[in-house]
Amino acid sequence: MGMTSTESGAGTAAGSGPAGLVLAIDAGNSKTDVAVVAADGRVTGTARGGGFRPPAVGVETAVDAVADAVRRAFAEAGVTAVDHVSACLANADLPVEEEQLAAALRARAWGAGVEVRNDTFAILRAGIAEPRGVAVVCGAGINCVGMRPDGRTARFPAIGRISGDWGGGWGLAEEALWHAARAEDGRGGPTALARTLPAHFGLDSMYALIEALHLEHIGNARRHELTPVLFATAVDGDPVARGLVDRLADEVVAMSTVALTRLGLLDEETPVLLGGSILAARHPQLDDRIHELLAARAPKAVPRVVTAPPVLGAALLGLDHVRAQDEIHARVRAFYERG
Repeated sequence: MGMTSTESGAGTAAGSGPAGLVLAIDAGNSKTDVAVVAADGRVTGTARGGGFRPPAVGVETAVDAVADAVRRAFAEAGVTAVDHVSACLANADLPVEEEQLAAALRARAWGAGVEVRNDTFAILRAGIAEPRGVAVVCGAGINCVGMRPDGRTARFPAIGRISGDWGGGWGLAEEALWHAARAEDGRGGPTALARTLPAHFGLDSMYALIEALHLEHIGNARRHELTPVLFATAVDGDPVARGLVDRLADEVVAMSTVALTRLGLLDEETPVLLGGSILAARHPQLDDRIHELLAARAPKAVPRVVTAPPVLGAALLGLDHVRAQDEIHARVRAFYERG
């Protein structure tokens, strides 16, 4: 069922920062945003850093990248420590990883208390007025979390196919390549993907694309470019591409429905937030199919796309922890919604 976040109590090497002062960290695979929020709700320091990828570079090196952004935000805010650190981190997928990352952040002595959550919680909290709802995020991968004001959460391991995941930009690109390769060599049925995928890279066949990817003439990181090609091919009516888009909609609804059920929210009007680059793009077929399936399986769910920056969610979670008043939450939200 639900798993809770990892938190340290007061008494770290930093001592206590100013009462109510929060350091918010949203660290994703591609970028990190941090913010210092004063006790009255003013955002007094912000900074952006690089991506946070502990599996690729190790925990300490990943935290070093965050530390640079924190140093700049602290300098702008004129502080050296805070009361509470609210960190929403990519790759914090399991409780043991949250514990490891929380220990690494405590060692930096940025605040008296540290709370680490998966970065999907930041997107969820950014999109709701109180900590109650479910969020599904589909960017490079796919993930879903839910929470209630009493602290209960619902989540999934979300570490790839071994944990039952399907979807996300990387997954869609792999599926599109699989169908296109089989269409070209005769093992599978026909699909326009066999033409549109290699054409994106100026190639004339799937064989040429397979060779270019295998020999790394086309860098592995560029595979994500194939996901928009998949959606464009679906718009043109290709049945295979349309089937993959429909399958993604089914995955989004399956995850959100399970999370709602775990939290006892299936029969209550509850926001279901959709975030990440793929869902935020509002592809008509995907968007319409998600709404259709949710209406059938979770009629009380209220779906909407999150456009607020995730660091707002990390800040609001920190303010929840220090029991800040509603007007403090509103001031921080207004700061980010003004841009």
